[in-house]
Amino acid sequence: MTAGNPLTLMALGVAGWLAWTMGEYLIHRFGMHALRGRGITSREHLNHHADRDSILEKWPLAWLGVILVGLGWAWLVTPAFGAGWVFGYGFYDLHHWHAHKRPPRNRYQRWLRRHHFHHHFGHPTENLGVTWPVWDVAFGTLHRPGTIRLPRRMAMVWLVDEEGRVRPEFATDYEVVGRPRPGAAVDRAEVDERDRVDAFANRPPALG
Repeated sequence: MTAGNPLTLMALGVAGWLAWTMGEYLIHRFGMHALRGRGITSREHLNHHADRDSILEKWPLAWLGVILVGLGWAWLVTPAFGAGWVFGYGFYDLHHWHAHKRPPRNRYQRWLRRHHFHHHFGHPTENLGVTWPVWDVAFGTLHRPGTIRLPRRMAMVWLVDEEGRVRPEFATDYEVVGRPRPGAAVDRAEVDERDRVDAFANRPPALG
């Protein structure tokens, strides 16, 4: 196959996407969690773990970095490979945002949310590939969830009703426990600080 062959271009694009999925895993594992808050990437990611539904993927610096790396791949390998890398990040960005903000609409989205929120609320050093589990399998960090228990104060907006109870359609996958986030500023600051300490220590948030 020649470089301009559509099948070749497609294969190179898929290879770039696969390269991103490994990058997604390695950055998440070593550039975010292993550093425990040292450096802006790790610090902002662990703040994401500590805060309810804090989403950073629209952060312009993240996109800038991914595009620059994609341009590097385009120069070193081929533009199709670089495009696959950037597409992979965009796919991750969109699906991670949806996981925190919108309910699942198909089997893949249900799997992704269970896989990812088990990482958030049960095993922060496992299930590190957000969009694809193959690298978790390869490196021994896959942990299959049962019912996911999470603190009520951190429940995703789509998961619970106005009274903080799990919506019936998600009751087989999730259980919320404890109180909502405190209303008083002093109590709220204490809980927020506890959640931040746990996140930076790679511990799941306290359920109480």
